[in-house]
Amino acid sequence: MQSGEIERGNISEAAAEAVRAMIVDGRLGAGERINEVRLAQQLGVSRTPLREALSGLVAEGALIARPRLGYFVRPLTLEEFEQIYDIRPLLDPEALRLAGIPSAKRIARLEKLNAQLHEAHGLRAIEIDDAWHMELIADCPNKVLIEFIQNIIMRTRRYELALMREQENVAVATGDHERIMAALKAGDLEAACAALKRNMQSGRAPIVAWLKQRVLRKGK
Repeated sequence: MQSGEIERGNISEAAAEAVRAMIVDGRLGAGERINEVRLAQQLGVSRTPLREALSGLVAEGALIARPRLGYFVRPLTLEEFEQIYDIRPLLDPEALRLAGIPSAKRIARLEKLNAQLHEAHGLRAIEIDDAWHMELIADCPNKVLIEFIQNIIMRTRRYELALMREQENVAVATGDHERIMAALKAGDLEAACAALKRNMQSGRAPIVAWLKQRVLRKGK
């Protein structure tokens, strides 16, 4: 297997995961043009699934597509992160308030997802965490609000990859989830919404610290 080559499965999703990690790690620098031929060879995939992956990364804000020029890496910036990340602590609690107290079956699904999250890391942890939050607000009747939240999830994914690589941050998330579920089991929707807001804010400081450290490393 070549260095950086991805395993078979859903090839376009695996390619997107690999490229996202290369952006976070700095192997693909801010503003860098994607060399599709070289990247396809490096990842061991054909151009078609790679282009599907790159299009998906444009949709989530990780890349910029320029007509006749190709794909370019969008910088990871503190300004973008702070503007995007501060929105969900406002939206998610409102979605939960509209959804109301979940059924016992939904709470059971939330508990199962949280147990899976406890054992996960990296992109897998992000996917499970996202699934947990979408399960939590699944009964929200405002579908436009749900769509807003889903869009923001995609925009913050490349930042959260840095967060969820650290197991201590995963532990913070699972602990937050347990407090939210405890409030819901007690029938206290207001307390659950407040705990959810705190959960949505808990990842901010570690990511801000990572972004600032990233800038310092580049400056050396």
